[in-house]
Amino acid sequence: MELRVLGCGDAFGSGGRLHTCFHVEASTTRFLIDCGASALIAMRRFAVDPNGIETVFLTHLHGDHFGGLPFLILDAQLVSRRTTPLTIVGPPGLRGRLPALMEAMFPGSSKVERKFALQVVEIEPETPTEVNGVEVRAFQVKHPSGSPSFALRLTFRGKVICYTGDTEWVDALIPAALGADLLIAEAYTAERPVRYHLDWAMLERHLPEIAAKSVLLTHMSPDMLGHSPQAAQKAEDGQIVYF
Repeated sequence: MELRVLGCGDAFGSGGRLHTCFHVEASTTRFLIDCGASALIAMRRFAVDPNGIETVFLTHLHGDHFGGLPFLILDAQLVSRRTTPLTIVGPPGLRGRLPALMEAMFPGSSKVERKFALQVVEIEPETPTEVNGVEVRAFQVKHPSGSPSFALRLTFRGKVICYTGDTEWVDALIPAALGADLLIAEAYTAERPVRYHLDWAMLERHLPEIAAKSVLLTHMSPDMLGHSPQAAQKAEDGQIVYF
């Protein structure tokens, strides 16, 4: 499987990084993990076809993680001329928050007839759900966003990718990431605890029990961008990871 980093920045664009978005390409499916406000810009920059994306999996409903959806949906309708279905998967509350977001940004856009099917799937914690061939399992974490915030464990043909989303340390991250082929983890700071966010020192202490095969750090503040971890790789926009 191939993962391309379309954005690995925090909400404030630290280091000039784009908002959170990861594009995963496998043999028979392509999907996004989160779709931050700059996601469509990143797709244009890194030559990712928006119409090739079947599914968008969301960790939580903050603008730097789902704010790109109105642009993606309107591009599909007006520019890319999408005809194939698009499925958006996220926490409870998504069915209401998505049209509200679209109306706030582009009034009337949520009610326009489209030439492609748009399906919204709300998932619950600890309930494995298969969507377009990918099994998603959500683990509730600690990051207020107006609805539950999740770490996601995604499985496709035996390969496992886990993304912590934004959260301070919670023990649910251990089963979420256990033995994953690729763990994408927030590392907002190097050592300084910040409420509702994960610091590298805390994550590093738990890596032996998580036993992920590869660790990619994302959502880094300037503090973490100046740090050089030994047990993980720092993500860069445009980076490709094979797992």
